[in-house]
Amino acid sequence: MQYDLIIIGGGAAGFFTAINVAENDPNLNIAILERGKEVLSKVRISGGGRCNVTHAEFVPNLLSKNYPRGEKELLGPFHTFMTGDTMEWFDKHGVSLKIEDDGRIFPTSDSSETIIDCFLSEARKLGIQILKNHVVKDFYNENEHWKINTNQGGFESKKLMIATGSNPKIWAKLKSLDIQTVDAVPSLFTFNIKDKRIKELPGISTNASVKVKNSKLFSEGPLLITHWGMSGPAILKLSAWGAIELNAFKYNFEIIVNWLQDYSTEDALDMLKVLKSKHPKQQVYKYAQFELPKRLWQSLVLASGIDNDTRWADTNKSQLYQLSEELTKGVFKVQGKSTFKDEFITAGGIDLREINFKTFESKNHKNLYLAGEVLNIDAITGGFNFQNAWTGAYIAAKAITSK
Repeated sequence: MQYDLIIIGGGAAGFFTAINVAENDPNLNIAILERGKEVLSKVRISGGGRCNVTHAEFVPNLLSKNYPRGEKELLGPFHTFMTGDTMEWFDKHGVSLKIEDDGRIFPTSDSSETIIDCFLSEARKLGIQILKNHVVKDFYNENEHWKINTNQGGFESKKLMIATGSNPKIWAKLKSLDIQTVDAVPSLFTFNIKDKRIKELPGISTNASVKVKNSKLFSEGPLLITHWGMSGPAILKLSAWGAIELNAFKYNFEIIVNWLQDYSTEDALDMLKVLKSKHPKQQVYKYAQFELPKRLWQSLVLASGIDNDTRWADTNKSQLYQLSEELTKGVFKVQGKSTFKDEFITAGGIDLREINFKTFESKNHKNLYLAGEVLNIDAITGGFNFQNAWTGAYIAAKAITSK
């Protein structure tokens, strides 16, 4: 069958491209090829089933700083379509959004089905064909038309959009077309840590700063202790910015955690001396200090060689110094990672030098467009990966209908 535009990939970037193209030119014949039996499956499970649509950062150069790979390349596109435009687009299409305290933006329904229903409804209204269970075997350009072979037959299209996300088979096919790729490595993951100091503390969350030993990698923010180690925004940000380096370490490295975030070891030691002077008869273990969760404080006290019945007056210089170090530069050994299987994000994909970011078209293949996670672009958690998809898809749609 022959089309004006075929989109390989029935995810966020694919649907957003198709809808915008069809709205720009209702006469175009458009098809989405999806290899599975469902479309928009990643949208469905994103944000814990609520779909973190984007993030409330409305300045392009600040928004772009949330992308370990793609920061420079996305700056221009964000001046064309970014967070405010995304919110306006969904509002015009009947989806109400809300901004939460941490800046994440969700549907007011708190359900990803709202986003899915919007896309499917618009696709039906605009006559976009959604072809499920179509596994793409090959695609190539012949006589200025793209030929696409699938397990259910062949297709032909004037223009082709690749929006398959992290699909190694599609990357390999693009590589065979002399489009350079970057090998994929995990980007958002938690740290596996077995350490008696945190073994009994799953569920505890507190602000902390984290540094990877023998590197420049640093992050801060909420840190969550889990059954398998450490997670939370501080860890996830670190994993995103350090994706390449931590992969080179084979996910075996040490981190230095400052539970007091802004305090130095010397600052903490001075504060502990003040506490010793003010509360000589008080048991150190019993009353948490520095606004730390009580169980975390107690674990660090015991790790410093201070018994649970020791009073401040009975602590010695060595114990106070050890406690100040536990509070500000505790060393934890990371041995492996855990990824979110459903919301798996990778660093890697099409080399960004292959793309014209004014159109999201391949520099070397006419009428071949790429957007979303198929590119070597990834972001920290918080809605930024979706914003990359919306921006690339919108700009590609404009380019597709302008010529």
